[in-house]
Amino acid sequence: MKMTKKMREALTGYALVSPWIIGFILFMAYPIYYSTYLSFHKVTISANGIVTEYIKGDNYKYAFLSDPEFIEKLLLFIKTAVGMIPIIIVFSMLVALLINQPIRMKGLFRAIFFLPVVITSGEVVNELFSQGATAIPLVEKYGIIEIIKDNLSPAWSSPIISLIQQLILILWFSGVQILIFLAGLQKVNKQVYEAASIDGASPWVSFWKVTLPAIKPFIAVNMIYTTVDLFTNSFSDVITMIKDNMFNLTTGFGYATALAWIYFGVIFVFLCLILLLFRNNDDVNVRPRRRRA
Repeated sequence: MKMTKKMREALTGYALVSPWIIGFILFMAYPIYYSTYLSFHKVTISANGIVTEYIKGDNYKYAFLSDPEFIEKLLLFIKTAVGMIPIIIVFSMLVALLINQPIRMKGLFRAIFFLPVVITSGEVVNELFSQGATAIPLVEKYGIIEIIKDNLSPAWSSPIISLIQQLILILWFSGVQILIFLAGLQKVNKQVYEAASIDGASPWVSFWKVTLPAIKPFIAVNMIYTTVDLFTNSFSDVITMIKDNMFNLTTGFGYATALAWIYFGVIFVFLCLILLLFRNNDDVNVRPRRRRA
């Protein structure tokens, strides 16, 4: 059978993604459908098994209209995430720029920054929290948290305090982002820096005119990864609340799945905003300028 080049490339692409498609159909499609099904039911676990009662969208109505704790924790975590994501991106970029310099023992520094990602599982993080290992002594010594509480409203002080209390944890979870930025920095052509240096560009100008535009796709990747990592991490109060409602006799598993789908919707909106932001920037950069008549 004769095939065109386009057909061969299409078949090659389908062959490469077929393991993921098969795995999704076998192991993920039904659980996703079943969790959606349960979110519209009142679920009771009895001696005879799982009993479901169709209640339309009452679980979602209860989450938005009758459960102030969920909305409060969700909004607080969103505000905290909005502050945490830029800090993680900037910190990991700075560390990657330093490690990318011609210094000795680069591999050791990479391992040091990536090691917390390997060893800090959910239980380890919870134990470190309980022992106060993530606290910053200077914050407690100078009463910074009390100053913030006295000078800001609760709507703004709560996310800022949460951000300060988890600052050490933020730095721990920057290992993957550092490696991604390193991969992007190493792909930048060194001849471009040489040409900029000959033209008289300082290192600061080279960073803004050469380095930053070159690693913009990697910034987008890191923002997506950081968003998913933060929202699905074990220290999220929303995830803890979802777990608590799973076997709660009053709310039950159906309400917990409804909360999980709302949480997924928030994550999806975040990711769409990030993609939209970087797509608009790319459109502006590649748009040709009109010549004057």
